[in-house]
Amino acid sequence: MELNDLIHHTGEWLRATGPNGNIVLSSRIRLARNLAAFPFTNRAGKKDFEAILKMVEGAIAEIPYFKDSAFFHLNELDNIDRQFLVERHLMSHDHASNPQGKGLIVSKEEALSVMVNEEDHLRLQVMQSGFNLDATWDTINAIDNALSEKLSFAFLPEWGYLTACPTNTGTAMRGSVMVHLPALVMTRQINKVLMAIAKLSFASRGFYGEGTQAIGNFYQISNQVSLGHSERDIIQNIQGLIRQIIEQEEQARQALLVQNRSALEDKIYRAWGVLRNARIISSQETIELLSMVRLGVDVGIIEGLDHKILNELFIMIQPAHLQKIEAKKLNTFERDTKRAQVIREKLQGKV
Repeated sequence: MELNDLIHHTGEWLRATGPNGNIVLSSRIRLARNLAAFPFTNRAGKKDFEAILKMVEGAIAEIPYFKDSAFFHLNELDNIDRQFLVERHLMSHDHASNPQGKGLIVSKEEALSVMVNEEDHLRLQVMQSGFNLDATWDTINAIDNALSEKLSFAFLPEWGYLTACPTNTGTAMRGSVMVHLPALVMTRQINKVLMAIAKLSFASRGFYGEGTQAIGNFYQISNQVSLGHSERDIIQNIQGLIRQIIEQEEQARQALLVQNRSALEDKIYRAWGVLRNARIISSQETIELLSMVRLGVDVGIIEGLDHKILNELFIMIQPAHLQKIEAKKLNTFERDTKRAQVIREKLQGKV
């Protein structure tokens, strides 16, 4: 698989086929692992990075889960290619910013990715569509077991998996769910919900995770603590919280429909009209308008439009994706123009 094969490819997590897909965009579980024979990345040297890359590449070649996957050496990719992979949620901004000695493994369906030599030697990630943490855990647990037969991980019985950041020590697991909460934002309940999340020791982040702000009414909810908790405990705690958030969002949507349907329809149809007719549009405005259209589909105001199309647009309209589609660098004005064109073509003839 080549990098350019991903341009017109829909990742597993964007397919809108999972449970509660009207509110939950995706479920993700990430595991941090370090090789016992090497220092953590903040103390490792160039030879360590090269040895780790070689060792990991050799291990995955023998594991069926990685069949047809691609192994990218980040220093061989340009800035646009690395940003493209960030936009697809396959690696972090930090991983892309300093490519020397770093790698990325991506499965054919993009459900699995592994960052090599990020904060930890390995960051395994599995993403599934919808509210699907149990299936996500089963998959990543099997992959972790297969890797542990090929690689010796840093582990102590009394502490668990050892990680560069002490807060990840233990299971070294981060579970997260991407939720779309436009009604809670519109009814001004979102701050209360986010405060409750923080009090329960969960984190809420933006569309691109750590260090990003919420845009388009999307929030990534995840656990903050792994030490002293089993993987199943963490998953059950996240599931319990997300079920409450889903219920609150559904109630807020119903309240908007009952109490102020005309105003809600106006916002949704204005967003729909702009997206279908704009000739120049920024990424932030696009995401905000797509959020309203997605809400319109969910509550039955807009009919005949597939969630999958909207999910794809959230990714396709990002700067690096537009430049990959055009196969050249674009300035801001050119990107805003191309973005409007892509949206019009994608939505042409819909509803």
